[in-house]
Amino acid sequence: MDPVLHDLVDLLALERVDRDLYRGRSQDLGWGAIFGGQVLGQALSAAAQTVDAQRPVHSLHAYFLKAGDLHQPIVYHVDRIRDGHSFATRRVVAMQEGTAIFSLSASFQVVETGYSHQDTRPDVPGPEGLLSERELGARLGDRVPDALRALATAPRPIELRPVVPRNPLQPRVSAPIRHVWLRAVDRLPDNDVLHRYLLAYASDFSLLGTSLDPHGVSWLSPGMHIASLDHAMWFHRPFRLDEWLLYAIDSPSASGARGLVRGRFFDAAGTLVASAMQEGLIRLRAPA
Repeated sequence: MDPVLHDLVDLLALERVDRDLYRGRSQDLGWGAIFGGQVLGQALSAAAQTVDAQRPVHSLHAYFLKAGDLHQPIVYHVDRIRDGHSFATRRVVAMQEGTAIFSLSASFQVVETGYSHQDTRPDVPGPEGLLSERELGARLGDRVPDALRALATAPRPIELRPVVPRNPLQPRVSAPIRHVWLRAVDRLPDNDVLHRYLLAYASDFSLLGTSLDPHGVSWLSPGMHIASLDHAMWFHRPFRLDEWLLYAIDSPSASGARGLVRGRFFDAAGTLVASAMQEGLIRLRAPA
């Protein structure tokens, strides 16, 4: 397996400290803070380790409570709320130095058959021939601030290929709609649980920034402060993260210094496999 992808899989696997108690480390992506998708993926991993593998996660709802410390371990405490005939419910609280920084509720269900319908995948170009975000970052060259140049060009475990690239250094007013192809950079084990919490990790990429597009600003605009506040996901159908998925994102509203975004994941055949929603802080601070 690709070393960078292996590191991510290991990061999300967690260390079992005791029954229902897990410990994880953090990965510095160059932003000066813990990536929200990391805590989301680790919390789901902790919850899934207390549920029978025959009950895959079908939904989660999470709140980002406080910015975490990159240099301190994160302890995940799992509360086994309910184990029913068809469903199991778990609550996870992520702690650092005795303080809660994140909470998650997740529901797991035995596989059942029933009525089925879905949205149609947007008609956009496929991933072939599109540049990855890493390649796009390298093209910016010296225009990228020194502190971010390594982040823009570093190897990544999840490859992202935007259908319509955006330059965060020169943002333009555009519709709050994005389409991004993504997949793991190497083959992953045949483990459905792993693919689901890796998708939770990846779902935080490209999401909140969509709410900035109608305003002609980006996360690099002077005075801009963005942060995830909550995050929800629904897993509809089986998928593999080492095969291309289209992340179709839109932002229906922004108000009160908050942006609301939603996303749908389609596989290459057009099957809707998962959905996500997030509200985040998009605060423009006045110049000092």
